[in-house]
Amino acid sequence: MSYRLLATRPVLVWALVAVGARMPVAMAPLALVFLVRERPGGYAVGAGLAAVYVVGEVVGAAVLGARLRPGRARGQLAVGMGVGAGAFAGVGLFPGAHPVVLGLLAGVAGAAPAASPGGMRTLLISRLPEALVVKALSAESVLVYAVWAAAPALAGVLALGVAPPLPMLLAAVLLAAASAGMWALPSGWAAEEDGEGEGASMARALAGAWPVYVTGAAAMSLLALAELVLPALLEQRGIGVGWAGPLLAGFSVASAAGAVLYGVRGTWPGSLRAQSLVLLMAVAGCVTLVGVSGSLPWIAGGLLMAGLLQSGVQLSRSLSLRDALPPSAHAAGYSVMYAASGVGYAVAAMLVGAVQSAATPSVAVLAGVGLTLSLVAVGALGEVGTRRRARAVPGVREARDVGGRCPDRSPG
Repeated sequence: MSYRLLATRPVLVWALVAVGARMPVAMAPLALVFLVRERPGGYAVGAGLAAVYVVGEVVGAAVLGARLRPGRARGQLAVGMGVGAGAFAGVGLFPGAHPVVLGLLAGVAGAAPAASPGGMRTLLISRLPEALVVKALSAESVLVYAVWAAAPALAGVLALGVAPPLPMLLAAVLLAAASAGMWALPSGWAAEEDGEGEGASMARALAGAWPVYVTGAAAMSLLALAELVLPALLEQRGIGVGWAGPLLAGFSVASAAGAVLYGVRGTWPGSLRAQSLVLLMAVAGCVTLVGVSGSLPWIAGGLLMAGLLQSGVQLSRSLSLRDALPPSAHAAGYSVMYAASGVGYAVAAMLVGAVQSAATPSVAVLAGVGLTLSLVAVGALGEVGTRRRARAVPGVREARDVGGRCPDRSPG
């Protein structure tokens, strides 16, 4: 089926609301760094605030996402976005407040709307025929990459060219608009009539996919390195810090291009697990190159290549998760993946903040890459064990790893 079938009024309205909800998330980490960078130890404080923000996202996704009610999800999501808008506004209106106060506001800004990615995704696919679901998820990925391409540049231009608090105030306005726009969307989705995915069986299914979550966290730890260390790294190399926004925008544009290339090819050698691990190792190598490079062209080249490969990591991880879980557990699985990715981002952000307090930004990059490789190793060992246990169980589907993907699925 063609992507043109997605070009309907309800889907376009959904896309506008999704941009308003996603743009603040994409701007927040870099905007928090720019907000406090002029303070003593500003970069370390900014990394800490970004970590608190992401921890808030993790907690909000795990707690609020699980409490979404199918019939009234729209109201719950709208309230969460409204509270998040108020917290963003507080950070922007009181940028000189004590770091503890800013941290509390940042945590609320991350937590309150954290159920929206999973909830919005479910609102999108619940009204589409099954044949369009994968296309819709691919289109959503392109939308997310486009937002992440624009957000860093927008945050950099506003913070450095106008005023440091302005990105936070813009985030508040966008979230408030998204909250209002929720009322143009369906009130929710149909609840499942059976209990197949509930209770202990749901918990077992989600727990069984833990290696996918670990490698998802590893991928997001690399994104944290690219975002949070880049301004300080540019200063260390004697390069204008204003390049941070355009470079990160280029990273996201390359990610969008990589998503298109991954989908155009259709089938890639190896299993989905092998693809994601190989690509993740390659991204780690590119980030290492960025950390040790001394010139802008090398830094830009490393980031562009990392972005090109990063999208393949994300798509293969999402497809692996869909294959690892029963359909009734997909929504919960995406929420757990989102939370696990946030944990990876937060841990990397805290590590970066700690290392930058005592060492150079380039050392912080290398320390972060070491963390990522450790997570990759844990995830790879876990997946080997999972596959061995699956082979020992009669009737387990093994077609998913033949030719790199399950026969009835493609990334789009």
